[in-house]
Amino acid sequence: VQLVESGGGLVQAGASLRLSCAASGFTFNKSTMGWFRQAPGKERELVAATTWYDVPVAYGDSVQGRFAISRDNAKNTLYLQMSNLNPDDTAVYYCARYSSSGSYYRSENYNYWGQGTQVTVSS
Repeated sequence: VQLVESGGGLVQAGASLRLSCAASGFTFNKSTMGWFRQAPGKERELVAATTWYDVPVAYGDSVQGRFAISRDNAKNTLYLQMSNLNPDDTAVYYCARYSSSGSYYRSENYNYWGQGTQVTVSS
């Protein structure tokens, strides 16, 4: 199983970024997937989650209306489009596979994780 995130970087406030997560080694097109983030000194939090048929089922309160999760099952790739970024969005962003039970918002309900990609937003 492999999840490889890409697309992070250093941007200014107000900018946009698109993260990608390339998946392999499991049935991606039948898996609910999520994006989490973790800032220094803070707990890992859900950013967004989407079903295998590309319907979002959860967004974090702080990103609602600014971020959009999507996927391309033909490419085994998960995306996170981030707009109007602000310094509070600075974190390492992880993609993860939901393990099919429990709240989408709890990280313990995800069983495969990528290594993460750093997003830094300057003011």
